[in-house]
Amino acid sequence: MMFDGINLLGALFGAIASTLFGALWYTIFSKAWMRAASLGPDDAQPSAFTMVLTFSCQFLMAFILAGVIYHTGGTSIHSGLISATLVWAGFILATQVVNYRFQKRPWSLTIIDSGHWFGVLLIQGVVIGAVGSWPTVQ
Repeated sequence: MMFDGINLLGALFGAIASTLFGALWYTIFSKAWMRAASLGPDDAQPSAFTMVLTFSCQFLMAFILAGVIYHTGGTSIHSGLISATLVWAGFILATQVVNYRFQKRPWSLTIIDSGHWFGVLLIQGVVIGAVGSWPTVQ
């Protein structure tokens, strides 16, 4: 089965933890992020739909990361951290650097947003790795 070995509870808990991390991250960096993104306080307030969409995407990301971790040879915190770092560097950081350069966005926005996604993936990797021995989809 394609989803064999993917821990749904790990993905769910990873999505919850990384969504909470995102709220904290963008609270801490809110002024710098709004300035870099050229947004005012009213523009930066997410709608309920945006928050639901955010959590749904966080769950999808955690689910896929759980699959990557599992298929690299074993679910552990160590493999979660390594997989998260490689996925971030190869896919998230690389695409954000290219996109933000073409959009002529400030480097500070690249750093804030890429840092957020690095934290998200590290948290998801740790959570997925920590619950790796829990029941999986069969």
